[in-house]
Amino acid sequence: MISSPKALFDATTLECSKLITQRYSTSFTLGIRTLHPRFHESIYAIYGFVRFADEIVDTFHAHDRAGLLERFKQETYRALEEKISLNPVLHAFQMVVHRYQIDVAFIDAFLHSMEMDLLDQRYNCDLYDEYIYGSAEVVGLMCLRVFCEGDQAMFDRLQPAACALGAAFQKVNFLRDIQSDFQDRGRVYFPEVDFRSFCNQDKEEIEANIQQDFDKAYQGILALPRGARMGVYLAYIYYLKLFKKIKQLPAAQILVERVRVPDNTKLALLLSSYIRYQFNTI
Repeated sequence: MISSPKALFDATTLECSKLITQRYSTSFTLGIRTLHPRFHESIYAIYGFVRFADEIVDTFHAHDRAGLLERFKQETYRALEEKISLNPVLHAFQMVVHRYQIDVAFIDAFLHSMEMDLLDQRYNCDLYDEYIYGSAEVVGLMCLRVFCEGDQAMFDRLQPAACALGAAFQKVNFLRDIQSDFQDRGRVYFPEVDFRSFCNQDKEEIEANIQQDFDKAYQGILALPRGARMGVYLAYIYYLKLFKKIKQLPAAQILVERVRVPDNTKLALLLSSYIRYQFNTI
């Protein structure tokens, strides 16, 4: 039962973030549902925040994206300072930031990477690492803050694995979305790769790097609190499945085809993950 008008407002904004997650990502929605219920609202709030920022730079091409992102950025910092916002996504997010003491430096890095996406550019190694840290690794670190529930020693121990998992997810997205990123947006994220002459050797070198991230991330998943482990493992195993499908295809094919995991396969992964979780093998 809602205890006050302010509590009603808080709960409503959290429900908005949940709806955003459900509308934009069936995969992450499934993953969040398998977390312990005490984590649901907070992870929905983080997803809602990063999703809306990403939509500004990737979708709203008929509008002043730079102006919209700057406004979103200033409203984010104002919400963090005042601990309230009439933007439901930002209000829900600021509650989670304060509740779990999420580092503002993570938010700074994320918004900086979103600004980088406003520039259609080719990334060198330094920019590539900078972008991945801000766009993906810090999102994993925000979620890890929630999962550790104030246990700083656990956070410090699992931080490298959380970064590796975020990096693996983002790099798989880059491979999956090569066609739209390169042809539609003019972006080339992978350094020293010319997609006009993209070949199997280029693809295999990228995949070897991604596999290292997945291997490092898996060890951290095993050390997560039990209430967080299955949900994170499900996201991991889904992206690993997507990665394996991409690996089976020649370079020329992923330049013209967006690979996806069918919904029935996602449900099968959910069932197998649940069985492993119940038998304590993850």
